[in-house]
Amino acid sequence: MAAGGGRAFAWQVFPPMPTCRVYGTVVHQDGHLLVLGGCGRAGLPLDTTEALDMASHTWLALAPLPTARAGAAAVVLGKQVLVVGGVDEGQSPVAAVEAFLADEGRWERRATLPQAAMGVSTVERGGRQGKLPVTALEAFDVEARTWTRHPSLPSRRAFAGCAMAEGSVFSLGGLQQPGPHNFYSRPHFVNTVEVFDLEHGSWTKLPRSLRMREKRADFVVGSLGGHIVAIGGLGNQPCPLGSVEGFSLARRRWEALPTMPTARCSCSSLQTGPRLFVIGGVAQGPSQAVEALCLREGV
Repeated sequence: MAAGGGRAFAWQVFPPMPTCRVYGTVVHQDGHLLVLGGCGRAGLPLDTTEALDMASHTWLALAPLPTARAGAAAVVLGKQVLVVGGVDEGQSPVAAVEAFLADEGRWERRATLPQAAMGVSTVERGGRQGKLPVTALEAFDVEARTWTRHPSLPSRRAFAGCAMAEGSVFSLGGLQQPGPHNFYSRPHFVNTVEVFDLEHGSWTKLPRSLRMREKRADFVVGSLGGHIVAIGGLGNQPCPLGSVEGFSLARRRWEALPTMPTARCSCSSLQTGPRLFVIGGVAQGPSQAVEALCLREGV
């Protein structure tokens, strides 16, 4: 699918992970794609750590996490990878903070979190509070160390996708669930597109003509090649979606992009350079798939 400007989108398929997993944590460090923890076929958190060498396209087994966990947050600090929080085999939040020392190939325990936490993220996009979705949008200023509350999302959705581009936050799709004013309605997938203008501090709900082509939730979202892209997820079909679509920021419309090789939901993702990696997730069960939506110049 040509995207204009001599560019095209295409999928690149990498060797599958040695370990099937969902809710793994992914980081990129020194030419390696590291996949940490997650849940395996038995539905229990893993301590497995594996790395894909981006030059040779081979997988390496690294020292296992000291604390098995799924859905952890991670950040690369030079030669270290810091892994924070997550959920344990009892489905309880984890307080453990551990650092992988890449040069030494070993893990080191760090001071634990003051409070055990799962669903930790460097970018917060609302979500659910208890059983009901929340519409809050809040930002943390890392220099002033203060929180600012912005206007709430116009609609109440869980498992939506979120991406930033051109000074705006795009909130896409999701599962619209009953709220205080429509408690007896049934949950349903939506193709809603809402945009928050960071400069003006206001939300815009785009009209029906600019909604996503597919109703979907629990999908991968990114900003690539002048497009906000939506990949896979769950919809009104009995199986995970393989469809991919992109909203052209220049043409202000949704366009069909190449279908993902392995239809999945609940995937981990990471954007590095001209690639948006889609890793693991759920197909018929936990997946080993490692695929990337790429920009190819001059095609």
